[in-house]
Amino acid sequence: MKKKSILTIALVAIIATAAFLVQRVAFAKTAPAYRFVTIQKGDLQSKVSATGTLQAVTTVSVGTQVSGQVSELFVDYNDHVKKGQLLARIDPTLAQQAISDAQANLDKARAQALQSSRDYVRNRELLGDGLVAKSAYEQTQSAEMVAQAGVKSAQVALDRARQNLAYTNIYAPIDGVVVERNVQKGQTVAASLSAPQLFLIANDLNQMQILAQVSESDIAQIKQGQPVSFTVQALPNDKFKGTVDQVRLQSTTSDNVVNYTVVVSVDNSSGKLLPGMTARVDFLTKSATDVLMVSNAALRYRPSDDELAKLRTQRQATQTSTTSTEGRSRGSRSGGGSGNWQRKADAGMVWYLDDKGQLKPARVRTGVSDGTSTEIEGKTITEGMKVIAGLASTTQTAQKSTTSSPFGSNQQQQQRGPRPGGF
Repeated sequence: MKKKSILTIALVAIIATAAFLVQRVAFAKTAPAYRFVTIQKGDLQSKVSATGTLQAVTTVSVGTQVSGQVSELFVDYNDHVKKGQLLARIDPTLAQQAISDAQANLDKARAQALQSSRDYVRNRELLGDGLVAKSAYEQTQSAEMVAQAGVKSAQVALDRARQNLAYTNIYAPIDGVVVERNVQKGQTVAASLSAPQLFLIANDLNQMQILAQVSESDIAQIKQGQPVSFTVQALPNDKFKGTVDQVRLQSTTSDNVVNYTVVVSVDNSSGKLLPGMTARVDFLTKSATDVLMVSNAALRYRPSDDELAKLRTQRQATQTSTTSTEGRSRGSRSGGGSGNWQRKADAGMVWYLDDKGQLKPARVRTGVSDGTSTEIEGKTITEGMKVIAGLASTTQTAQKSTTSSPFGSNQQQQQRGPRPGGF
C-alpha cells in the first residue's frame, strides 16, 4: 500500500513538472526575427496609368455626292494613294443622259431668245414710225428679257449635269493609306440624304495619336507637353514614347466615373503601330534623380503592442534620469512623437535596430513614389542603412506552429504581425 502511494506521488510530480515545462516553453518570449530592406540611391518616377486607342492623326471619309451603281473599283485596303488619284467610278449612264437633256434645253432656250430678240428689234423700229402701239413694244421687250434669263437657267442646268457626271469619278482628297473600304463593285449607293462613306483614308501613319481616357481623380496631373510611355498587346516587350498634345475639356461619364480624353502624339516611323491597337499609357507626372529610396513595405511596418510598450517604458526611464525640461525636449525630438510634423501628408516613419539591437524609430519625409519604392529624407537616414520591412518568415512559421497551444494563444495574437498606428 505504501509502495503504491509512493508511485502515485512520483507520477503526479512527473506530470506537474512536464506541465510546468510545457507552459514555460509556450510562454517563452523569443526575440522577433525581422526582415530588413536597404535604403539605396536611385531614380524614381511617379506615373498615372490609363488606356487608349491608337489612330491616325488625320483621317478623311471619302463619299459620293451622286447615287448610282459602283461600276469600277481601283483601290483596296492598305493601298497608298496620292491626292487626286481615281479610287472608284459610279455608273455614268444617267449623268450622261442628264447632260444631253440639259444641252437640248439650252439649245431650245437660245432659239427662243433669238426669236424674242428679233421681235423686240422690229417693234422698236415700228414704234419710231408710229406703226405699233407702245404696249405691244413693251411686251416684246419683256419677252426678250425673259428669254435671255431662260438661256442662263438652261446653262446652269447644263453645268450642274456636267458636274454630276464628274462626281461619278471618286478621287482621293489627300495623300494617305486606305484603311477602310465600305463598298463592293456592283453595289448601289444612294446619296439622297447624306453622302455614304466609300473609303476611309489615313493621311500619314508615320505620325499617330492615342486617345486615352483619364479619370477625374488624375486629370489634374496631366499637362500639355508631358512625356508618355506606353505598350501595346501585340508588342508586349517594346516600350514606345509619346507626348501629351491636348487635354480635351469635354468629359464622358461611364459607370458613374467621369473621364477626360487626353490626346497623345506618337512617332510611328518604325511602322510597328497600327490603327485601332489598344495602348496601356503611363503619364510621367513626377521624377527624382539620385535620391534615397526605400521599399514601401518599410514605410508601412509598425511594431507590435508589446514592442511599443517596451519603447515607451525605456523613454520614460530616460526622461526621469534628466530634468523635466530636458526630458520634455528630448521626448518631443523622439522618433515616436506625434507632433505637427507627423500630421503632414509627406510624413513617414521607418524602424531599425541600433548598435545594441534595440528597436528605434526614424522620422522621414516622403517624396516621389513609383508604387514599389518611395523617396525619403531624414536626419538619421543614410545610404546603405537597413530598416525593418516586416517579420521574417521563419518567425511567422514558428508562431503558426504554436497557435494551437492554449498557453500561447494570447501572446501569439500580439506578435502575429504589424499593426496599424505609430509609436
